[in-house]
Amino acid sequence: MTNFAANVIAWQKKHGRHDLPWQGTRDPYAIWLAEIMLQQTQVATVIPYYLRFLARFPDAAALAAAPLDDVLRLWSGLGYYSRARNLHRAAQVIATEHGGRFPRRFDDVAALPGVGRSTAAAICVFAYGKRHAILDGNVKRVLARYRGVKGYGGDGKVVDRLWREAQRLLPRRNIEAYTQGLMDLGAAVCMRGKPRCTVCPVHGACIAYQRGWTGKLPARRPRKRLPHKRTTMLVLARAGEVLLEKRPPAGIWGGLWCLPESGPKTDIGAHCLKRFGAHVIEVEALPRIAHGFTHFKLDIQPLRLRVSALVPDASEPGVIWLPLEEARSAAIPAPVRRILAAL
Repeated sequence: MTNFAANVIAWQKKHGRHDLPWQGTRDPYAIWLAEIMLQQTQVATVIPYYLRFLARFPDAAALAAAPLDDVLRLWSGLGYYSRARNLHRAAQVIATEHGGRFPRRFDDVAALPGVGRSTAAAICVFAYGKRHAILDGNVKRVLARYRGVKGYGGDGKVVDRLWREAQRLLPRRNIEAYTQGLMDLGAAVCMRGKPRCTVCPVHGACIAYQRGWTGKLPARRPRKRLPHKRTTMLVLARAGEVLLEKRPPAGIWGGLWCLPESGPKTDIGAHCLKRFGAHVIEVEALPRIAHGFTHFKLDIQPLRLRVSALVPDASEPGVIWLPLEEARSAAIPAPVRRILAAL
């Protein structure tokens, strides 16, 4: 065992996290669910979603049998909705291709939709005690600093180097404590902004600490000016109900219920009559909302439309009228929830 691994293990046993809801179990389903939710999301945010999700879908069979709408509704607000869609798809793969049992082979786990190499490694470590290296965002930062690996952590050559380091430092025993220790170090000690180097168990051999590089490693993502997009969301309201429209399965907010959108030159009255069979009798501009995505920024102008005289056969599939309170708890994206909450 390397000194690095031994120090990480000893530190984790004394100072690491031991009471998270997904710890203390060997259930691969529960561990998989946690690892997917923790992708790009902080632990404190994940915990309430994880507990609700596990109570509603206690195993892969329950998740596979559930309508996607139910899955997305419980995921609503957690973001990165492709994770929820992939969870649902993966549960169906488990049901059809693995006889309802979560796979044990690393390659089978990694092949599940939305999993991949590092997440599969974490699942196999915590569920089966297998020896695999992980390389999530926190671990990339720890290893880049410890080994003095320069460059942006998303660059292919840098990632390859970090995988080699992760594999080289891997111990042959206490793999669970080591893996959890790396995660805990990245989350609580080797943080991006203000690393707590003096309490780090491996700072004595850390190249970044020795050379004063902790503020430079790993290098940040090369800055690109994010495009700015605008849209108008239509809040069609009648008798305490609002209209929601289901988005296509792929793309932003895929499969979620959303407020209808219109372009800058759209005749809103004609559009609402043709698409939803609704006569617009009053329009009110609501406060604008700014929402950020990974690759662009979205400026939303909500318009509240009071409508009447619905034409029975004019609406299309994928459209539903819901009482306001019910709409707020539907599978809707975060900015739509904000708009409805303000009504």
